[in-house]
Amino acid sequence: MRSSRGNAAIRSYRLRQRNYGIAALAPERPAYHSGTGSVLTRVGMRGCLLPDGTHIAVIIPCYRSKRHVMEVLRAIPPAVTAIYCIDDACPEQTGHYITATNIDPRVTVHVRPVNGGVGAATIDGYEMALAQGADICVKIDSDAQMDPSLIPFFVEPIMSEHADYTKGNRFFNVEDLVDMPRARLIGNIGLSFLNKFSSGYWNVFDPTNGYTAIHARVLERLPLAKIDSRFYFESDMLFRLGCLSACVKDIPIAARYGDEDSNLKIQNVMIPFFVKAVRNSFKRIFFRYILRDFAIASVFLMFSLIFLTIGFSYGFYYLAQSWFGGKLATPGQVMLSALPIIVGIQFGLSFLHYDIDSSPREPIHPYLPALRSTGTTTDAASSN
Repeated sequence: MRSSRGNAAIRSYRLRQRNYGIAALAPERPAYHSGTGSVLTRVGMRGCLLPDGTHIAVIIPCYRSKRHVMEVLRAIPPAVTAIYCIDDACPEQTGHYITATNIDPRVTVHVRPVNGGVGAATIDGYEMALAQGADICVKIDSDAQMDPSLIPFFVEPIMSEHADYTKGNRFFNVEDLVDMPRARLIGNIGLSFLNKFSSGYWNVFDPTNGYTAIHARVLERLPLAKIDSRFYFESDMLFRLGCLSACVKDIPIAARYGDEDSNLKIQNVMIPFFVKAVRNSFKRIFFRYILRDFAIASVFLMFSLIFLTIGFSYGFYYLAQSWFGGKLATPGQVMLSALPIIVGIQFGLSFLHYDIDSSPREPIHPYLPALRSTGTTTDAASSN
């Protein structure tokens, strides 16, 4: 039971959260106590209230980042309870360098025998964190492009039950995009639109951003073995989260670029990303609107496909007659082709409006039981 002082303090915290946002969440006291003196909550990071015993783990995939990784480790806030550095068969032997240099007892180094990609390294870190009882898993890169001091802003929406998964968004402030390479800027904009359709999260942007946080109860329900292990990992995570109807929130961050070497080349991944996004789009629509929930949007989609098929079929038929037979289509024949296309487009727009309005907005982790007590994780979206 909370004391009256504890309840009043928490109500004050929530009121300031609604009125002023995260930046104004300065703690009034270092901790709240019951009448018997037991700590009920603690102030974890920059005023973010955390239940006593909250286990926050940070996962850092390491590949060709020997110059920057120690800078990242030193900047991780003290409220983080565990740090997992996953050396993805790095040719610079970053993992061994961390082991020899690090003095932070929170750090655990795991060296993969073969290179599996950023997704494979992150999944290894996720599995280690879950095995150690993590409540929230934060993932940041090791190249110092992501500011570890922002971790509280990623954790707070999850702890306050406003989100299941938070991710960075470098496009929130236009002024922060000045230093972003133009090819990457244009590529990210295109990939963001594709990902909106493939994941169903129309309210998020910058899907390839690797600064993320996720609640363990949601993470342990993802089919980790099926998530893309390479650079499509973050986008595929959104697709899998969409299959669970998890709530995703964007966290504004600044784009930081220095002398680090990026392993992601937009020109090399555009076509694979496009193919995978189209594949996930069809899978999402089938599972969401046909297999799991035949809603009014399913009717809109069905009629859209029917009318568009009829309209284009008639249109190509009369066009072929005009080209090869020298017979011009009559106004009635033109309308017979155009009208179904117009109706089909209207049904398609209605489906799209429903789909956008159905983006998950409520977190699911408060209603999910923990699975770690069973020693196994479930593939809630394994059919996908």
